Amino acid sequence: MHIHVIHENQAWLEPLAKALDAEGLPWREWYVEKGLFRLDREPSDGIFYNRMSASSHTRGHRYSPEFTASTLAWLAAHGARIINGPRALDLEISKVRQYAALNAAGIRTPRTTVVCGKDEVIMSARLDFAQIPWDRYRRWGGEEAPVILKPNRGGKGLGVRLFHTEDALAAYLDGPEFEAPVDGIYLLQEYIRAPVLGPSGPIITRAEFIGGKFVYAVEVDTSEGFELCPADQCAVGDAFCPAGEEPRAKFTIIDDIDAGLKAQYEAFLAANDIEVAGIEFIRDAAGTAYTYDVNTNTNYNPEAEARAGRSAIRELARFLGSELARLSRNRPAAE
Repeated sequence: MHIHVIHENQAWLEPLAKALDAEGLPWREWYVEKGLFRLDREPSDGIFYNRMSASSHTRGHRYSPEFTASTLAWLAAHGARIINGPRALDLEISKVRQYAALNAAGIRTPRTTVVCGKDEVIMSARLDFAQIPWDRYRRWGGEEAPVILKPNRGGKGLGVRLFHTEDALAAYLDGPEFEAPVDGIYLLQEYIRAPVLGPSGPIITRAEFIGGKFVYAVEVDTSEGFELCPADQCAVGDAFCPAGEEPRAKFTIIDDIDAGLKAQYEAFLAANDIEVAGIEFIRDAAGTAYTYDVNTNTNYNPEAEARAGRSAIRELARFLGSELARLSRNRPAAE
């Protein structure tokens, strides 16, 4: 029996591979770029850990999520033990479905308009700008109010852009830097302005969960942009990701978050068959928390972990090992 790791990014697999090997666990890689399987065949023995990413198309793997969805459906039909199964993948590849599920769980998300079509983005932006609470933004010292445009299927913060005027948004949509969402769906959101903490920039928080339970949280300085992937590989040649030499590092681990919010997140994960995830939220100046991303293919920042003396990847490997052992114990004895 093995731990089967379903993924499409070799660089992101390496830390988990090292952790699984360090624990002496039997595992196999299931690299999903292309492939085949027969629906009437039984899957291999073991547990299946889904690490498919919403950003796979940015690495040339346009149809990996769709093929993984089919694979997970086949595994589920045969009663296989899947960690982050079909529902988890469904929420991973659609912010719209994420927000609908979060709202159904009573978790606040930013005000969001779902749009299909570039012309409709402009019309929606005009309506959104008209509804913005201007008094709040004028207290920031300006007359222009920001909105965020993001793709429905993104990952790593890719494609997330901040605009202060309709003209700037229109210029981007008609300009050379524009890249259409892979599924054609845009999200237009009110920008939640986080307070600036000391010498660092605005802070967002990413809460990490393994086995559906809170492990730790990471505060992330967003002053340089929205591409916030914490993985080692993102820190190479990426101006938005590396931990710099500032007084406060870009990624800082904290031991806990608000107990009520943590309980809401754990209940949400349980209700949606998600066992491993990073959930990102931001607080406004009044302290209200807005949740804006559920990442079911979570990565961890090794520099932040080294400073804090923590290792979520080791905890993840041990969790996978415990689930494999549980399956082995519960397996019917051979006749």
